Amino acid sequence: MTQPDTASPDVLVIGGGLVGSAVAYGLAREGARVTVLDEDDGGFRASRGNFGLVWIQGKGHDRTDYARWSRGSALRWPRLAESLLEESGVDVALRQPGGFHICFSDDELAERQTRLALLQAEIGDYPFELLDHRELRERLPGIGPAVAGASYSPMDGHVNPLKLLRALHTAMQRHGVRLVSGARAQRVTPERGGFVVESAAGTFRAGRVVLAAGLGNRALAPQVGLHAPVAPNRGHILVSERVAPFLHYPTINVRQTDEGSVQFGDSMEEAGFDDLTSTPVLADIARRGVRAFPMLQHVRLVRTWAALRVYSPDGFPIYDESPTHPGAFVVTCHSGVTLAAAHALRIAPWIVGAPMPDELPALSACRFPDAPEAIAARHAQAASAH
Repeated sequence: MTQPDTASPDVLVIGGGLVGSAVAYGLAREGARVTVLDEDDGGFRASRGNFGLVWIQGKGHDRTDYARWSRGSALRWPRLAESLLEESGVDVALRQPGGFHICFSDDELAERQTRLALLQAEIGDYPFELLDHRELRERLPGIGPAVAGASYSPMDGHVNPLKLLRALHTAMQRHGVRLVSGARAQRVTPERGGFVVESAAGTFRAGRVVLAAGLGNRALAPQVGLHAPVAPNRGHILVSERVAPFLHYPTINVRQTDEGSVQFGDSMEEAGFDDLTSTPVLADIARRGVRAFPMLQHVRLVRTWAALRVYSPDGFPIYDESPTHPGAFVVTCHSGVTLAAAHALRIAPWIVGAPMPDELPALSACRFPDAPEAIAARHAQAASAH
């Protein structure tokens, strides 16, 4: 199948997960005609395997622009959630009561104090508290005796990630976005006036193209003069049966969902493209969750899974426009939930011609030593303009 030129969109977005869908939704709200090419269910689907946190505290302690970028997205999240509810009818269950990073030793608490104080000094609007065990127990009565304390920040929250993906797909299609499934991109070729994308579902053309294909960006990016040295990082999640409400704040490794189930997570492994679960890792996650909240020791687990995060060498996002083929963009990160508002409300306007957000030059792939010279030169030019 070849899409006729008369039906060509303004922008092709490669990837229909949380990142690509948020960008496509934002582009459509900006008035662009958009087609999203999504692969089939054989894909790794990181968007269907995440923890659902809108998490700010501690992020970017060694890259302030990323901390600002994340903070800005969290502040825009209520606007995104309201728009999605109005346009899709789906409540993504956004709750931003603040969140707790639980610590099991005084050394961990001291490290949190150092990291968060540094971020606060650099950013300014970065509220947090350090709580000892007694203070924490007043806020989280179910906390266990093994917990030394926690850091708390009112910036944090969580959503239902599956409802978020459904809401983005529904809302973007109501704005006229065409979603093509089973269309894994195989090649992107620049041509006069735009780009040609060859996929499993046929050939597509557009004046602009956005690479939001997760781990697939590594192979696609060089085809249009971009650099996306991403690699998989495996994380596990356990889900319990539904229980009576007891945890009204998200924590970094345990949260209660809007539907009443409890999720346990926060593991990181370099396992290549193996997305199968590991019993020892699952046991460690469960053990840590029960240490934090002993009341969960008899709760039944109903599901477990593993998924592959999309990690750059330093863990931070990559945002670039191709210096050699303008109109080609790469958007990749492992925080598709936290950054969904930034992708819809800040990245999308940039792609259709608005000024580049101030934080983006520091998140260019030029920061990696193997980046092509053209990307480094483009970054230097953009940085001098800011």
